[in-house]
Amino acid sequence: MKKYHLLVAVFFFSLTMSAQSAQSFLLNLYGGYTFADRVDFDSSYGRVEDGFEYGIGLEYFIMDNASIELKYNRLDTSMPLYTKVNLPNNGNPIPAGTQVNAGDDKGAINYILADYTYYFGSSSQKALPFLGAGLGVAILETPKSGSGTYFAWEIKGGVKVKTNSPLSINLHAYLQSMSAAVGYDYYWDYYWGPVAVTDYASTFQFGLGAAISYDFSK
Repeated sequence: MKKYHLLVAVFFFSLTMSAQSAQSFLLNLYGGYTFADRVDFDSSYGRVEDGFEYGIGLEYFIMDNASIELKYNRLDTSMPLYTKVNLPNNGNPIPAGTQVNAGDDKGAINYILADYTYYFGSSSQKALPFLGAGLGVAILETPKSGSGTYFAWEIKGGVKVKTNSPLSINLHAYLQSMSAAVGYDYYWDYYWGPVAVTDYASTFQFGLGAAISYDFSK
């Protein structure tokens, strides 16, 4: 009898743990502030400056406490490039620390990500903590090199504040990264001689943001 009571208690507890109804479909409008990051290369370094990031997402709850989302975010920013060492320039070397793309450093990063998010709490709660992660691509726009598509990922955490209406507010922190091949490093192998290995550079940008969500199931 005690085992039966325990099973009943677990069953009703699992019912109250639903954060959102399964098969709910939400539209999310994003806005946030993304902080700057420095990216080092062999003879130079660049910065992806801070700026306002905005976007839109479509979120679908595959079960009561978990969702998948396809979203697009854009960060308009400046990307200055500086020399780390003195560079030759027809007898007039460029001093270390000189910005080599002054006046031509505006650009943007477009993130297209597929996210998985898990919400903690019960359906009766107005505030639901969550953790999530996403994979996808970043389309980098630069004035001189045009655009390129690179691997990207993010992790996030925050709280979802529900209302009695279809609208809710999502407050979160996030870390986004983009990786790109920037050339080759060469190593000497005893058997093969010089071996070229692709060299990658990555951005790591932390941000604070919010989203307004509309639940079409309500």
